[in-house]
Amino acid sequence: MAIILITGANGQLGNELKVVSKNFYGYHFIFTDIDTLDITNPEQTEDFIKKSRPDWIINCAAYNLVDKAESEPDIAMLINGTAVKNITEVIRGSECRFIHISSDYIYDGKSNVPYNEYSPANPLSAYGRSKLAGEKYALLHQGSMIIRTSWLYSSFGNNFVKTIIRHAKEKESLRVVNDQTGTPTYAADLAEAIMSIISGVIRNQIAMNAGIYNYSNEGVCTWYDFAVEIIQEAGLTCQVNPVLTKDYQLAAERPAYSVMDKSKIKDNYNLSIPHWRTGLKRCMKLLN
Repeated sequence: MAIILITGANGQLGNELKVVSKNFYGYHFIFTDIDTLDITNPEQTEDFIKKSRPDWIINCAAYNLVDKAESEPDIAMLINGTAVKNITEVIRGSECRFIHISSDYIYDGKSNVPYNEYSPANPLSAYGRSKLAGEKYALLHQGSMIIRTSWLYSSFGNNFVKTIIRHAKEKESLRVVNDQTGTPTYAADLAEAIMSIISGVIRNQIAMNAGIYNYSNEGVCTWYDFAVEIIQEAGLTCQVNPVLTKDYQLAAERPAYSVMDKSKIKDNYNLSIPHWRTGLKRCMKLLN
């Protein structure tokens, strides 16, 4: 029986993995969050992993307060960087497979074609730098797979979709940036993709190829486009007005373009990825 340890299980992706895990029989899932496993504590991390002896670890734990990270970069680096090192130092040289979740914020957004896994990383923010550090620590273990994702949302937790719905119910109009382009990712789609990869490898249907992979839903939009679609799906009438990033002051700089090329993960793991509108419809059914 494969033992699968999930960290950060109370977050968006962790909660979606709890849901999808019910479709996978014969696996033993260990869902942890900071109350049961604090991965920033190296001794606790080592003790927990050595006792539970997982075959797979999926690290969903993350500091994702992008603007706040500018004023507390050390905390972001501890959770997104050093904590990953704490995990890999325990499993290094073992057969344990490690899936670590990273971010499109490791790109600088200066491209005009989709980023692939070989595009140079050049993060613009403290958050992005902490995520890049986590990738480097993850790669210290030969059995690590890094999945960079973007604009994650879910029916769980706090996210852009829920924020837009809340504000649209309270206001007649909203201002949303129209010069940042990327792809929303429904966390349930990502959770299903992760479990498809794990079960395929366990059943010897596909080979586990370590390294970096991009995963988001298909399609491209701006935050403005996304907000318009959310409001339509919610059946609300709030007006959305496009604004430029420079008119909407935030502490952290965002990549203006973070569309990702997903050919590698699709080809390696035989994945079919839904369009972002399809993912949004699925999520809205749960929220409605």
